[in-house]
Amino acid sequence: MDPCDDPDDTLSDESPDRRSLPLLHMLPNLITLLGLCAGLTSIRYGLDQSYEIAAALIILAAVLDGMDGLIARKLNAASRFGAELDSLSDFVCFGVAPAILVYHFALQDFAGFGWLLMLVYILGACLRLARFNVNRDTPPPGRAHFVGVPAPAGAMLGLLPIYLFLAGLWDPRGMPLVVALYMGFVGLLMVSRLPTISPKGLRVPRKRALWVLLGVAVFAGIAVARPWLMTVLADLAYLVLLAQGAWVQRRRLT
Repeated sequence: MDPCDDPDDTLSDESPDRRSLPLLHMLPNLITLLGLCAGLTSIRYGLDQSYEIAAALIILAAVLDGMDGLIARKLNAASRFGAELDSLSDFVCFGVAPAILVYHFALQDFAGFGWLLMLVYILGACLRLARFNVNRDTPPPGRAHFVGVPAPAGAMLGLLPIYLFLAGLWDPRGMPLVVALYMGFVGLLMVSRLPTISPKGLRVPRKRALWVLLGVAVFAGIAVARPWLMTVLADLAYLVLLAQGAWVQRRRLT
């Protein structure tokens, strides 16, 4: 090579330094960042005691979290960077934010023990995400369920005390010990080995399809008329499914 030549001129158009990234492939990461913004903003509204907006923003973050992975697969735009970004966003949105909301909502007068159990919840979310990251590259063949409660579902369960208040069913602020113990319990559910439902594993028998559609329509109607009541019912239904999964697992082991 002529010593006067610029080394950069020897790079081919196909080299990694010259490759361009299609704008559409950035969409999943942009959605992840939008979800992260929603989770961070929920903390701000929680500190301002605007709990309805704060809870709605965490639900929005969960919806966006479901969208980013789906869109990445559809566009064939999945990347290691996107996976790590998604995990960090999940920790903030579904680990840190719900704990801060519930703490400021119900546990400020129960600071010591209350905060300790908030840490159990946050660490549960952190360990759940770390375990998912380790197992992501080698998923068990044929698995149609999650192991432990996923972080987004854990956040929805963790917000149940706020949902009950917003639905006008119960004000849990008078029972901070119950709220604190419940949050610690949700944190343990996230790191448990319980089999939990995965959308990929859901199958509906044809003869029951009409009933399923009817149930979805009823839930949609409740969501429009009483959105916070719907979130309470969804959480309670999920807890029932968890109890059923634990019972089935115990029977298999005995």
